[in-house]
Amino acid sequence: MTEAPDDAKHNGPSEPAGRETPGKAPIRDLLVSAAFELFTEYGYDGTTIDDIVHRAGVGRRSFFRYFPTKEEVVFPDHERALAEMIGFLEEGAQDPDPVGRACAAARLVMRMYAEKAEFSVKRYALTRKVPALKTHETSVVRRYERALASYLRRRFATLQDGDLRACTIAASVVAAHNYGLRAWLSSGAGGDASIVVDQALDLVHRTWGDKAETMIMVARTDTPAWQIIQQLDTLREGGTGYRFA
Repeated sequence: MTEAPDDAKHNGPSEPAGRETPGKAPIRDLLVSAAFELFTEYGYDGTTIDDIVHRAGVGRRSFFRYFPTKEEVVFPDHERALAEMIGFLEEGAQDPDPVGRACAAARLVMRMYAEKAEFSVKRYALTRKVPALKTHETSVVRRYERALASYLRRRFATLQDGDLRACTIAASVVAAHNYGLRAWLSSGAGGDASIVVDQALDLVHRTWGDKAETMIMVARTDTPAWQIIQQLDTLREGGTGYRFA
């Protein structure tokens, strides 16, 4: 890969870094669009940052103002999505259903993909071909997982197995979300992304969430165990039962 761009890849003049032109797409969007045009034409490894800025018609400094590396231009919305997820989780500090909150947070990421379905499909195809992008994507996914685990760890702080539970549920949420999302992307973004993602996340919620009703029964300490069990069975079956005194 050469840093010296060839003329075939350059079809626009450079302009001072950071200058927005009225009526023109934002520089950030221009860079992303130019990058994917070039990736399609010349491949990811065959495209340099110089190629991208020339195609976008902006200065080189503009690229690094928005993207620290070439990999980042492939994942332009993840920083925003991660920030939204963290904010959503922080707002749910008192949510009585922390697992449900974590699943809902994952759906925010799914919506980011669904809002730009065509772009998401192109990125999915690209990451499957380029090992460096797959590695970068894995690091991005880990950041989402850490954010979920951090939230759940705080919610389960009083439990003896709180840390284990938080990490396990966070990993389950991410795995379920990714399973559904990849199924949608591999179909070419056909249909509603939320359907398959919701199915996967609902499984996690049913497995780890606490949806059962709370039942409180008071009994004397000398009440026979068989009688307590019998009464519990009656209550579960909808009987009126009685209160042990």
